[in-house]
Amino acid sequence: MTSQTTVEKTPQGQGGVREPVPVPAKGLRGHPWLTLFGVAVGVMMVALDGTIVAIANPAIKTDLGATLAQVQWITNGYLLALAVALITAGKLGDRFGHRQTFLIGIAGFAAASGAIGLSDSIGAVIAFRVLQGLFGALLMPAALGLLRATFPAEKLNMAIGIWGMVIGASTAGGPIVGGLLVEHVSWQSVFFINVPVGVVALVLGLLILKDHRAENAPRSFDVVGILLLSGAMASLVWSLIKAGESWGWTSGKTWGCLIGALVLFALFAFWETKVKEPLIPLGMFRSVPLSAGVVLMVLMAFAFMGGLFFVTFYLQGVKGLSPVDSGLHLLPLTAMMIVSSPLAGALITKFGPRVPLVGGMVCTAVAMFGMITLSSGTGTFAMSLWFALLGLGLAPVMVGATEVIVGNAPLELSGVAGGLQQAAMQVGGALGTAVLGAVMSSKVSGAFAENWKEAGIPVPADPRLEQAAEFGMAPPELAKAPGMTPDLFDKISGVIHDTFLDGMGLAFTVAGGVAVVAALVATLTKRGENAEAGGMGGHI
Repeated sequence: MTSQTTVEKTPQGQGGVREPVPVPAKGLRGHPWLTLFGVAVGVMMVALDGTIVAIANPAIKTDLGATLAQVQWITNGYLLALAVALITAGKLGDRFGHRQTFLIGIAGFAAASGAIGLSDSIGAVIAFRVLQGLFGALLMPAALGLLRATFPAEKLNMAIGIWGMVIGASTAGGPIVGGLLVEHVSWQSVFFINVPVGVVALVLGLLILKDHRAENAPRSFDVVGILLLSGAMASLVWSLIKAGESWGWTSGKTWGCLIGALVLFALFAFWETKVKEPLIPLGMFRSVPLSAGVVLMVLMAFAFMGGLFFVTFYLQGVKGLSPVDSGLHLLPLTAMMIVSSPLAGALITKFGPRVPLVGGMVCTAVAMFGMITLSSGTGTFAMSLWFALLGLGLAPVMVGATEVIVGNAPLELSGVAGGLQQAAMQVGGALGTAVLGAVMSSKVSGAFAENWKEAGIPVPADPRLEQAAEFGMAPPELAKAPGMTPDLFDKISGVIHDTFLDGMGLAFTVAGGVAVVAALVATLTKRGENAEAGGMGGHI
């Protein structure tokens, strides 16, 4: 016998949670574990896209003649759209049903992916990536909302652990899949693959998913709140991206956008205390664990997504590996996330989130500091050690922070909580990419001339070679330049590699420091009162 979850009124108590009551269900629709399977396929598509694109970036750069800033916008445009739309998308799920928003998200994400594959300019790729991000924003919080409404408290952590395993495996497996596709098909196939996956996820969703709506879910929209929050998020992420890309951190434009974001956030907070049905009830943040979970997601994503951007260029540029070999070298990261995600869910269920979260961020910090030692001569074993340690550290954070945020929110706000969790991750990713990119650029500009001089190269340095150092790879046409000899080419390539490693090392130092701060924040987390009271689900 399967069951589905409905909602009935209970006293508001802690957080205003309304206890779900199990009622019999017929057929496959609404079965908890089948629901997990259905949403996992859709989430896999979005998670895979995050890193499968990273391995394709060098090929896109070469094929479309993109600059470093344009390549970063392939990621940043996607993150910007996600960060701006996620919380509003979660609210849409709470209002109209998570099943509907999930299915629309899948269909739109797959269609946007196909459009990217058909694009023949970097501008079109970036534009459709933004559209892809908007549909991804509909999908991700809806998936968490469906799990939250379907699973009982005693099984929700395990379900989120498996959900986290899917995200972790897809995120870490992206470079392998991407490497195979880029090397043996084309970079366009990296996006085309989402079309059949999206069709499968859509069919499964139509057959399996059952809509769940909390009885006291808001029936109106806080339009002013949506506009204020969207403007604040857009201004924040835009300033971070442009500061790292071209404006610089001391620019008046950068600080103008940052101050504008702070003003809009303040206006949003004030408005939310006045409106009858706020977009984000600020009382949610009275929960220290929930607030700590949000900050933790930002810091974790900063270190992970910001650092991963440089790892792919290190493998293909400095190490000279093919896309496939680059993906295979990241296999320890994939495997460790697959193994440790469900294990982390079980540990969190038994002991609470604090110890696994602190331990996870400590492992992440050690891995980041360890990757400072990566060089052109680093062997496979040493690389695998740091990548595996990074996977071991990330898995419990992805699972635990998600449980802390979503598990401490009332059921009727599960979509908002899911959007908040994902928004924190995307803002952290954009922040990490922007800040670490700026750190890399500043170090490269200072180290290139010095490394060029130390190499004793008898010709002046070309500014275009300094830009190449930000990617870690010498331009292919350099070998055919007039007067170029094999010895001179090797010296110039060595300068480019050394300069890139200098910048990457500093970036990983910053990322490791952020991970240490995240470990301290993780000490503030604990299992939510709602979860302990069994207020997150009924019985299967």
